[in-house]
Amino acid sequence: MAIMFINLIPIFLLAAVVCANTEKAIFLGPPTVNIPFAHPTLDDLHVDILTPSNWTIRTHLEAKFPNISSPHGKATWLILDDLAEGQRYEVRVCWAATQPTAFKINTYELQTVFETPELISELSEYSWSRQSHESQSRFAGTVQTSTEREASVLFLQILTAADYYTMDKTLMRDVPPVFVDIILDPFVLNVLPRSLLPTVMYIVVVAVASWFIARHISIWIRNAAGEEAHEKKIQ
Repeated sequence: MAIMFINLIPIFLLAAVVCANTEKAIFLGPPTVNIPFAHPTLDDLHVDILTPSNWTIRTHLEAKFPNISSPHGKATWLILDDLAEGQRYEVRVCWAATQPTAFKINTYELQTVFETPELISELSEYSWSRQSHESQSRFAGTVQTSTEREASVLFLQILTAADYYTMDKTLMRDVPPVFVDIILDPFVLNVLPRSLLPTVMYIVVVAVASWFIARHISIWIRNAAGEEAHEKKIQ
């Protein structure tokens, strides 16, 4: 058993390296609001949509160096739809170490965005930039409806700032887009992220199996020791 755990150490170290480039935010599903069918609708914003059933998007996010007007970089907007009120969720942004980037993740209720001039202006600007090149991933997560509905919905804002310095003037002038995975991960019973459930189940199975194996070995050793002691008495 000790040899097996020693062999697993490189895997655990690799997992730690993989998780290093991850930024996340934890939040609760907001109260439901009425989503009208009449235009303009949320679909008219032309932004990507994540739901618990369509929970991941692989895409490129535009980035830029922080400045006075954008201290946290370039803003990307998404919609988190079909949430459950009061349930805990986690949003993760994962990216490669070859692209040094600083991310900041914010979630806003619909009313907050629509009543805040800075936020609605930024969302409108991003929406217009999406008009000519809508991402195919948007259609995968869109909640289609022909009537009004009650839904727990949030806006997701991801701020992407370049976090490097190089002598390459081209890279300093034109920041390349960052290739990322954006993941919406519901918590099971508000305790454990759904994506970790298989790992926890595996650990439980291994722990139970290890207990039975250790118990069997312990009984075998005690029996062997007892037999040896009995033979010595006979001699």
